[in-house]
Amino acid sequence: MVFNHLIGVRFPVGPPKKMFKIGIIEKIDDVGLGVLDKDPNFEYQVIENVSKENLIKELPKFHGITLRVAKLDEDILSKCNKLKVISRHGVGYDNVDTNYLKKNNIALLITATGNAVTVAEHAMYMMICLSKGIISYDTEVRSGEFKKNVSKIETYELFQKEILIAGFGRIGKNLIKRCLGFEMNVKVYDPFVSNEIIESFGGKKVENLNTAVTTADFISLHMPLNENTKNLINLKLLKTMKNNTIVINTARGGVINEKDLNQALNDKIIFAAGLDVFEKEPPDFSNPLLKNKKVLLSPHSSSFTKECKERMSLETVQNIIDFFNNKIKKTMIVKL
Repeated sequence: MVFNHLIGVRFPVGPPKKMFKIGIIEKIDDVGLGVLDKDPNFEYQVIENVSKENLIKELPKFHGITLRVAKLDEDILSKCNKLKVISRHGVGYDNVDTNYLKKNNIALLITATGNAVTVAEHAMYMMICLSKGIISYDTEVRSGEFKKNVSKIETYELFQKEILIAGFGRIGKNLIKRCLGFEMNVKVYDPFVSNEIIESFGGKKVENLNTAVTTADFISLHMPLNENTKNLINLKLLKTMKNNTIVINTARGGVINEKDLNQALNDKIIFAAGLDVFEKEPPDFSNPLLKNKKVLLSPHSSSFTKECKERMSLETVQNIIDFFNNKIKKTMIVKL
C-alpha cells in the first residue's frame, strides 16, 4: 500500500539527534555516565586535560559541564557562549568565577547530599588516628621497636572531650551524630543556623568563634572558603587554643594559614592537625607541613569512598538532567 501524502517525505535514519552537549571535566564514576548514556537528549565528552589552553579550546561547544577540582576563571568562561549550567561534583565552588556566572545568568549546582556521610567519617578517622597515636604506634611495630617508645607517645580519649564543629551544614550534621556516639560534648559555631536546630541535633550553639576555640579539645572545620573565612585559623587564634587541641580541616585549605599552623605545631601551641585540603593543591613539596610528624595528611580525598563516588557521580549527572528538564531541586542550586 502506498500512502501518496507521504511520498517525498524524508524520515530520519537512526536514533534522534541529542539536544544537549555536556562536558565532563575530569572523569567521574561510570554509574553517572551510564545515566547520560541512556538519555537520548544528551551526549557527553570526558575532558581529562584540564590545562587552561585545552579548556578554552574544548568548552565552547557545551551547553552544560560537570566540574571537580579544575579551575574555571573568566578567561575560560567568557569563551563558553552556549553554557547554561555548571554541575559541581561536590559542594565547594571556590574554583569557579561566581561573579561571571551571576553576570551571565549561568546556573551553578552542587551535590548537596552525596558526600556528607563520607566526609564526616573522614573527620572522625583523623580525630581518632591523631588522638590515639595510631601512626606512631604503627611505625614502632613495623620498625621492630615494639613498645620501645610507647610511654613517650601521648594519646587521648574522645570520651567527654569537647569538640567544636565550625560550620553546621550537612557534613556538620552528620559529624555531630558520630561525636555523640563517642559521648563527646559538642559545641557548634554557625551564625546561619538557629539555636533550635543545633540543640535538636544534641549540640550547643556558640556565638563567638574566638571564645569557643579556647576550650575545645577538637576543632573540625566545615565551612566554605570566602573573604570572611580565608586565613580564619591564624597564629593569633591558634595561640588562644589549648595545647592538647587537635584541628581537623576537611573543608577548604585557605581557611587555615598553613605557615601559622606549622609554627603552632612546632612550638607545641596545639597538639596536632589533620588536613585533607591545602591552600595550593597539590601542595609544593617544600611545604613544611608535609614533613611535620604532628600532621595527618590526605590528598583532598575525604569523599573518595566507593559509595560516595557513585552517589556524587549520580547526583552530578542528575542535576544536569533535571536542570534542562526544569526539575532541578532548589537545594542543589547555589544562590549567586
